Amino acid sequence: LKFKFFLFTKRVSGHTMRDMIAIAAGRPRESLVKYDPPLELGRAQGMKTVERGKTTIASQIMKKTTMPPVESKPNTDDILHAILPPREWVEDGKHYIQYVTNQPATRLDVIQLQESLDKQLMERQARETGICPVREELYSQCFDELIREVTLNCPERGLLLLRVRDEIKMAIAAYRTLYQNSVAFGMRKQLEAEKGKAEDETRIAEYLAEKADLEERVEELRAKCDAIERREKQKSAVEANRRKEEIDYLNGQFKHLQQFLASQENKG
Repeated sequence: LKFKFFLFTKRVSGHTMRDMIAIAAGRPRESLVKYDPPLELGRAQGMKTVERGKTTIASQIMKKTTMPPVESKPNTDDILHAILPPREWVEDGKHYIQYVTNQPATRLDVIQLQESLDKQLMERQARETGICPVREELYSQCFDELIREVTLNCPERGLLLLRVRDEIKMAIAAYRTLYQNSVAFGMRKQLEAEKGKAEDETRIAEYLAEKADLEERVEELRAKCDAIERREKQKSAVEANRRKEEIDYLNGQFKHLQQFLASQENKG
């Protein structure tokens, strides 16, 4: 079985990409991945240093820089160092490099890895649920160590696990980007909603004030209507009494006239 193996260093104008990368300052944090003792490369003169945990574009380019595939099958160390690149840092003015160890793992090493994982999760107070960068970092280191152990026994299996690891990291990065975009979208919509809410509250206050004015107008008109009804009722009662009195007067006159006519007829 032939492998396509890619080297991470490339000559650019007489210098390697490693020379163009900013080296991290300070010894790196203890990792779950097993490394050989660090090697001193000499004085760190003219090297650009960055804070631990920050990556540069050049370092990302170096990880993606490839050389044409070597026809012959590379040895296990080359594959291992390609999968897990060495760590470099500057300490006390000296440049150090540290490669992952090529010592095979035993069952005891796996048990110790599990114990170390649980211990660091507790010491660094990683959250058990939800998004936790500390937990993500420790589990990533644990997975890298498992890849190292598998690669020493079967390089093909280690390269396959490398693909799985990269795919998982790409998926996590996509989900992280989606989450950040969704948070920004939610905040933007919330601000728009708050802006619209203020306008709606102002409009509601205007409508309430208008409603109060109209209700006051209705009360005034209702009171006026009640006064008019009472006045008209009084007028109707007075008019009815006047007409009743007039009818009674006319009826009395009619009776007197009838009596007068009856008396005249009796005389005649």
